[in-house]
Amino acid sequence: MTEEPKPRPNRSGPEAQRAVAREAEMPTAGRDREIARALELGLVAAPSIKDRSIPTFSRGELPHYAGINTFLKAPYVEDVRRCGEYDVAVVGAPHDSGTTYRPGTRFGPQGIRRISGLYGTYSFELGVDLRESVTIADLGDIFTIPGNIEKSFDQISRAVSHVFASGAFPVVLGGDHSIGYPTVRGVAEHLDGNLGIIHFDRHVDTQETDLDERMHTTPWFHATDIPNVPPTNLVQIGIGGWQAPRPGVAVGRERGTTIMTVGDCVEMGMEAAIETALEVAWEGAEAVWLSFDVDCLDAAFVPGTGWPEPGGFLPREALELVRGVSRRGLAGIEVVECSPPYDSADITSLVSARVICDVLATLVNYGHLPRTR
Repeated sequence: MTEEPKPRPNRSGPEAQRAVAREAEMPTAGRDREIARALELGLVAAPSIKDRSIPTFSRGELPHYAGINTFLKAPYVEDVRRCGEYDVAVVGAPHDSGTTYRPGTRFGPQGIRRISGLYGTYSFELGVDLRESVTIADLGDIFTIPGNIEKSFDQISRAVSHVFASGAFPVVLGGDHSIGYPTVRGVAEHLDGNLGIIHFDRHVDTQETDLDERMHTTPWFHATDIPNVPPTNLVQIGIGGWQAPRPGVAVGRERGTTIMTVGDCVEMGMEAAIETALEVAWEGAEAVWLSFDVDCLDAAFVPGTGWPEPGGFLPREALELVRGVSRRGLAGIEVVECSPPYDSADITSLVSARVICDVLATLVNYGHLPRTR
């Protein structure tokens, strides 16, 4: 009598097993709609093409090297009055008039959008397919004024205010870090309560002026001057190195901000750092804004930035942290200081896009997206 073969043990890791099981439960309605739209608008393919889901003109995710550069190939919504019809609205802030060393972040939105085409909408580990979970619109770029930083601030505040008021979740592609002030200003005016800030960076950015102006080293001094954005709800993660101006450190000490260095996070553990950040940012706050400066990563991973600093986070550490601090929900996110002219093989733009994708997936997993209206 022949023995039946024994079941082959599943030697996949526990995270991988969960991911494989979860994928089987995911719908495909979003993908099906995208294919139908592509065939309608892009014409059916030539008769020699066997896969009849392929159109003549590229419309949607595939191929990754083709198409118009919107974030994740999301639809470009030219009429910004319609942004409230979507769960997420992506906005570019092409601004580098606040840089004090290397400019180029005005090209950040272009770089991030371009390399985001490399990604699909599905994350294996996080078990989320954004195409099936949320609707995303790309509104294009804010009209900034390169010769006048204050007018650019006004334009950025007006744009972010419009998106936030619409009910869409704002994703801002920077741009240098001076935009942190006008983005926060655009959100805070809509809140009855306080707004907390979780800020990833190697630099404190809390001095009042730099080179006699409000620059990318000053956003949090002015943001925390807004009455409902108290400095005690500002958490700064990753600060360190040789580019932290002492006037900014003094302001943080006087105003009672919370700072965690890379060493602090490593020593206490990422989960403890996440819990501390959430506790401080959310204490008495109605909402929290996430500001991610790519230079919080070690300079080896982000050559395309204005002030690279060795000794920063590893990408997997930074991604764990941003996912963790997003668990309670966010008012919005900005990713700043991505400067494609200094980048190598688009790796800085790529990590910028990845931070946004991981945050959106976390918001989906914890029930904060899609938005209920």
